[in-house]
Amino acid sequence: MTASMHWSERLKSFMPELLELRRYLHAHPELSGEEHQTAALIAGELRSSGWEVKEGFGKTGVLAELGSTSGPVVGLRVDMDALPIEELTGLSYASKRQGVMHACGHDIHTCIGLGVAKLLTQEKLSFGRVRLLFQPAEELAKGADWMRKAGATDRLEALFGVHVFPELSVGQIGVRRGSLTAAAGELEIEIIGEGGHGARPHQSVDAIWIAARVITGIQEAISRCLDPLHPVVVSFGKIKGGKAFNVIADRVKLTGTVRYLDPASHEKLPTWLEETVQAIATSLGARAVVKYKCIAPPVYNNSVLTDLLERSAVALIGAEKVIQLETPSLGAEDFAEFLQDVPGTMFRLGVAGEQGCAPLHNGHFSPDESSLQIGIEVLTNTILNWLDERSEID
Repeated sequence: MTASMHWSERLKSFMPELLELRRYLHAHPELSGEEHQTAALIAGELRSSGWEVKEGFGKTGVLAELGSTSGPVVGLRVDMDALPIEELTGLSYASKRQGVMHACGHDIHTCIGLGVAKLLTQEKLSFGRVRLLFQPAEELAKGADWMRKAGATDRLEALFGVHVFPELSVGQIGVRRGSLTAAAGELEIEIIGEGGHGARPHQSVDAIWIAARVITGIQEAISRCLDPLHPVVVSFGKIKGGKAFNVIADRVKLTGTVRYLDPASHEKLPTWLEETVQAIATSLGARAVVKYKCIAPPVYNNSVLTDLLERSAVALIGAEKVIQLETPSLGAEDFAEFLQDVPGTMFRLGVAGEQGCAPLHNGHFSPDESSLQIGIEVLTNTILNWLDERSEID
């Protein structure tokens, strides 16, 4: 494993500047697809560190490379967009944009990427090349696809990623082989009935009643028709229908999300949902229009790369600080889009301080900034170890 003792002085020299930058990004968040100032700042920092930089890569993304133009290429992906959430932390560097906040830690991720860039600049990368992907629009699950279509995974042989994790304390990281996050889909169902007077429901086809039956019917069917060892979650977050309190609604639209872990479900679930909804609606005299859109496939961590990351982390922080995550998350992460082209792994970075940490996507979310250094060191060590092992093969 690559020794990291010589990093300590380097980290001390730029950590105050990096923390200041993180606080600036936190105070000036930008929503998905609007990360223009964030991207410009990142590009400037990377160029000043000696990296080759491409801006506007995948719309508002930034791609940077360093090292030999020949040999294998290893990548690190970090995301940089914020959420439409009002910040409630009361921090001196809280968001200056009303209703917009870095409530998912992407400002931390961005600065980890920049810290890795600063450390790697001073390494002699005579073999292989490192590619940094600063990705936009993760919260919309679109940015990875934008960058992928622009060629972000071309020649890549391995890809690493990180995400803050409030359930772990600062100083800890979480690793998991195989399924890390679920696939996510968007489900839209329109029930088409026949309107009528509220006093005479038997003369109409009540779309609201049938929509309610569809909601409960899907949940019942999941528990009896799908394998319980491969969980599927369907949650409806929006219902729209009806025109007056005394008129039977002729149309109702349901919009929700679908989550699952089993890769096989990726192919069969849309058809199953269509057939289930149509059966319920038809049996009650209505029609249904069902639309399903995959937002992100599941993140599946490559075991070989996860082993390497774990060994690299243990060498730095000790085995007791590297936590084996027993269960995957039903949250989604479009890091998975890149994994369709290249093997990769993502780990969880502990960010809970002594007082704990609010959950992700919460207005009180405030990660402990000391987690930055651990993320930087673990990823830098992992990347260098990957290059070392790869050079031995060649």
